[in-house]
This record gives sequence, C-alpha cells and structure tokens, in this order.
Amino acid sequence: MQCDTIPSVSSGLSMNAIKEVRKYLLKKPGSASAKILARLTAAIAEESEFPLRDLYALEGEAFDLAIELMRDWRLDRYYAARIKLFDVVLSEMPVPPPVAAPPPPR
Repeated sequence: MQCDTIPSVSSGLSMNAIKEVRKYLLKKPGSASAKILARLTAAIAEESEFPLRDLYALEGEAFDLAIELMRDWRLDRYYAARIKLFDVVLSEMPVPPPVAAPPPPR
C-alpha cells in the first residue's frame, strides 16, 4: 500500500519523509501509530535501537511513512559516507606545485 502524499526517493523528492511524519503526528496525536512513529523518528535521530516488531502495529499510512523515513535515513547515511570518503581521499592527495605564470609577451 503506497500513500499518494508520501514522496518517493526514486521520484527525486527524497528527504521529505520527516515533514510527512510531522504532519501525521499533528493530524493524529496520541494515536498508537503516532507514538510508534515518534519513537522510530527519535531512534533514527539518536542512532539507538528500535524494535522492528513495533512496525507491525502501525496502520497502513503510518507504516508507509515509517518505510519512507527509513529510506531517507539510509540515503542520508550513504551520502554522508561518500562525503567522508572524498574528504579522506582528497586530504591524502599530494598538493601539486604551483604552475608558474607564462612570461608576458614582448
């Protein structure tokens, strides 16, 4: 079941899942699914454990949001790792000597 309001990572609209989760939490505060989504969001932000069995208790829309949230988190982690790798590689590269400017024409 795919919710039409949830942007898909493959559609190029990634990184919006957290906004959709926020809307859901505001729309259904106090619901069991909202509480689980809030705990999942906190676990992702804090890089702490989250029991996967709790995902089973989510209603359909909330489950789709949880999956999108985890997709965005995974994509963020991928890009962060790539940036770190580029930083390491670039810091280990020798700096080429400056190129002398050509003499002015006579």
